[in-house]
Amino acid sequence: MVLAIAMVGGAGYAWYEWSRDAAEQQQASMARTAAAVSKRVNAAPPVVVRQNQSDAPAPAPPIDLQPGTLLQLPGADAAAGTPVPLEDLVARVAPAVVSIQTSAGRGTGFFIQPDTILTNAHVAGTDSTVYIRRSTGEALNARVERVAADIDLAVLRVTPVDGQTVLPLGGVERVRSGEDVVAIGSALGVLQNSVTRGIVSAVRRAENNLTLIQTDAAINPGNSGGPLIDRTGTVIGINTMTARAAQGISFAVAIDHAKELLSGRHVAAGTATPLSTLNSAMSNGPAADGDRTRNDATRLYERALATLAGRADSLDDEWRRFRRDCYKGAVPGQFDREWFALYDPKLVQGLVAYGCGGFFGDIRTEAFTIKNTIEGMEEEARKADVYPGTRRDLRRKYKLDYAGWDR
Repeated sequence: MVLAIAMVGGAGYAWYEWSRDAAEQQQASMARTAAAVSKRVNAAPPVVVRQNQSDAPAPAPPIDLQPGTLLQLPGADAAAGTPVPLEDLVARVAPAVVSIQTSAGRGTGFFIQPDTILTNAHVAGTDSTVYIRRSTGEALNARVERVAADIDLAVLRVTPVDGQTVLPLGGVERVRSGEDVVAIGSALGVLQNSVTRGIVSAVRRAENNLTLIQTDAAINPGNSGGPLIDRTGTVIGINTMTARAAQGISFAVAIDHAKELLSGRHVAAGTATPLSTLNSAMSNGPAADGDRTRNDATRLYERALATLAGRADSLDDEWRRFRRDCYKGAVPGQFDREWFALYDPKLVQGLVAYGCGGFFGDIRTEAFTIKNTIEGMEEEARKADVYPGTRRDLRRKYKLDYAGWDR
C-alpha cells in the first residue's frame, strides 16, 4: 500500500491507496515542485507594520463609578460586549430615553438608574425642576441635582420608577474610529425617540481635558442630552451639539465625564463650555495631528499589503501545482485566494499524494506566515485609528481579504 496524507488543521493524517506505478511516476515530479516552492516561499522575510507609539494620542484613563451605579441593560449581554441587531437594540434602549421640557426649551435625557437621569447642562438650564415624559407617555417632575456647565452635563433625580429600563455606561478608551453608533432623542423637541445611526468619525481631546466623540450620526435640535450608544447598547457619549455650517459633523461628550460627575470627582475647569472650547479650537485652526497620524499609518499599511501580495501571488502558483499534482478532493468556500481555506480545518479534507507531505507543509507554513503577518498589521493599523472600512477596501484591492481579519 502507498501512503497519502490529508492535513486537517495541523491534526492527523488520512490514507488511501494509489497504484505503485502512479506514485513512482509522480514522485520525481513532486520532488522538483517541492524544491521550487521551498526556495520561493523562504525568499522574502515577513512584513510587519510598526507605528511609532508616541505618534498616537494616549487614551483617556478608564474611570469607574462607585459600586452600584453601573447598571445592566435588561436583555443585553453587555459584559460580553455582544452586538445585537439594530431593531432589537433600539427596542431595548428606547424605554430608557425621555424627553425633557424646561423653561428654556426642550431636550432629551436617559435613565442610568431607576431614579437618575443624565442630560445636558444647556438642556436643564437654570431650572431647579424640569418636566420629563417617558416613552410610555407618563409625565414626571424631576429635580435638577447637579449641573456642570464646563462639560455640559446635568444629573436629574426622580422618584424611583418600578421596572424602569436603564442604560449601562462604557468608556472612551474602547471607542474606535469607524465603529457603528446610534443616537436616540426627541428630534425638534417633539419627535420622541427618533433614531439616527452613523459611525464614530474621531475622538477629539480638546482644552481643559475635555473629550468629545465626533460622529456623522444626525444630531438634530432636541436631541441634546440623549445617549450615543454602541452596537451593544452601551452609552459612550451624551449628544451635545452639531456643526451647522457642515454636514455630518456632530459631537457627544464622552461618557467618562459623566462618570466623574456622578462619583463626585469632577472638578470644574473654568467657565469654558464644550461649545466655546470647540469653536475656539476650530477658529484657531490647529493641526490635525490625529488625521496626519492616521493617514501616515494608512500609507504604511497599504505599502505592507502590496509587498505581502507579491508573496501571496507566488503562493498562488505553488498552490495550483499542488492541487494539480498532489491533492485529491474538493476545497469548498469562496475566498480571494483558494489557499485561504487552509485557515479553516474543516475545509481541506481531501487527500495528499505520497511524497507530497513536505510540499504541503511548506505551502501551509507560508500561508500561516502571511496570516500572522496580516493580523499583526491589522492590530497596528487599528491602534493608529485606520478606519476599518479603509483597511477592508485595501485588503480587497490586493486580494488579501479574509473574514477573520476584519475587526
